[in-house]
Amino acid sequence: MSIATRTGDDGTTGLLYGRRVSKTDPRVEACGAVDELNAALGLARAQAAPPRVGEELLAFQKQLVALMGELAVAPEDLPRYQADKLPKLEEIALAHLDGLVARLEGEKISFEGWATPGANLPAAALDVARTVCRRAERRVIELGNAGSLPVRYLNRLSDVLWLLARYCESPE
Repeated sequence: MSIATRTGDDGTTGLLYGRRVSKTDPRVEACGAVDELNAALGLARAQAAPPRVGEELLAFQKQLVALMGELAVAPEDLPRYQADKLPKLEEIALAHLDGLVARLEGEKISFEGWATPGANLPAAALDVARTVCRRAERRVIELGNAGSLPVRYLNRLSDVLWLLARYCESPE
C-alpha cells in the first residue's frame, strides 16, 4: 500500500471513521497544528542537552498522539471513539505538567535574556516548540473547546516549554 493514495487531490482529507472534510476545516487545522507541535518537540528532544528534558519531551509527544486521535474525530463520531476505548488525553497529564511547573520554578534558572530566544540550540528548539504549542492551542480553541482538557493541557505545556528553555539556558 502506498502512502500516496491520491484521495486528497480534491482538497479533502479523511477523519477517523472515514468522514471526508476540507483540508482547511478547523478540525484538520487543529490536528495539523498539534502534529506540527509533535514534530517541533521531536526536534527539541534531538537537541535536548540534559537527559531529563529529553525524557519529558518524549512523554509529551506520546500524549499529543492521543490528543491528535481525539481531534481527528467528528463530534457525531465521538461516541464510537469512546466505545472503541482509543487513547485519549487524561487529567493526570495536566497534573504532571502542573507539578513540573512547580519543580522548574524551584530550580535556579535564569530569566535573563528570555525575550530573545537562541542562547543555545536546546533552548532555541524549545522556544520554537513553545510558539507552535501556542498556535495549536489557538486552533483547538477555534473548535469551541475553550476551557477543555486539551486547551488547558496545551496552555500548560507552553508554560513548561518556556521554563525548560530557560532551564537549558541556565548554567548548571
